[in-house]
Amino acid sequence: MKVNFAVIGTNKITDKFLAAAGKTEEFCLAGVYSRTMERALEYGKKHGARLFFNSLEELAACGQIDAVYIASPNCCHAEQSIQMMEAGKHVLCEKPVASNAGEFRAMEGAALRNKVILLEAMRSVYTPGFRAVKENLNKLGRIRRATLQYCQYSSRYDNFKKGIIENAFKPELSNGALMDIGSYCVHFMAALFGKPQNIQSSSLKLLNGVDGAGTILADYEGMQAELIYSKITDSRLPSQIQGENASMIIQEVSNPQKAVIYYRSGGAEDLEISSIDTDMTYEVLEFIRLIQEEQYDHPYLANSRMEMEIMDQARGQQGILFPADREENKICG
Repeated sequence: MKVNFAVIGTNKITDKFLAAAGKTEEFCLAGVYSRTMERALEYGKKHGARLFFNSLEELAACGQIDAVYIASPNCCHAEQSIQMMEAGKHVLCEKPVASNAGEFRAMEGAALRNKVILLEAMRSVYTPGFRAVKENLNKLGRIRRATLQYCQYSSRYDNFKKGIIENAFKPELSNGALMDIGSYCVHFMAALFGKPQNIQSSSLKLLNGVDGAGTILADYEGMQAELIYSKITDSRLPSQIQGENASMIIQEVSNPQKAVIYYRSGGAEDLEISSIDTDMTYEVLEFIRLIQEEQYDHPYLANSRMEMEIMDQARGQQGILFPADREENKICG
């Protein structure tokens, strides 16, 4: 069964999504939305679309569209997702799925109410690598510590230092290091271990108040997790999960293609992970599977909900307030 998609957002991440989705048999790009028809036509014709929109209302009402991939600024995710789901469209929304937990609850309510799929495009957790990590945790014995990190110097930071502030460094768009980079670590942790009992966090603020880097320390019963993320530095160190019997080294939490278990008794086990070049393909396949099986209340919703709740708490401790957090701007379900 072919699923006719439209995309909201005509940027680099959408380019990558379309390249990945094109590797699946069930995906069909039918429509493109942009704020201007000129851009919708330019981008859509380049990628083989046949429908073009500069009105979200017209997109929502179009009966030829089954599902929408949303890659707009973070602050737009909730409102656009809800608008599409209320019109009966399935939604694959880029990470982070919302500005805050309240927005996500409203999105989740719209999905369940309208019997459509809502899925966060948190590409790492749909990969064979993540599945291998999760299925082999029992080999570590009692888990005592997880250190998950993702530090990647943003190409946009050079412009920031010149006074050119692009979207990735604009907190008014619900952006910053935690939302853009740290969300990978938070979601990875929540998907493996659930919601922590409590957290402590801090961040490094840049001149305009956006967080450039940060750390979260999470407490679980009998275990701790530390999350380290940055948009202004690189790290060459892998992530790891330490158990009493062994430790697992994970090359990248954003794309876990390689993981090795080192046993305390001696020896190592290189986990067998089959993967394809474009890891975003896995999120498309999973999204389409959920549509086909009509799994509206799927387990991934709980992971996204925990992710948003943890990040809300961290932002509260760090003094990071988005316009979407203010009472007058809150979206109600």
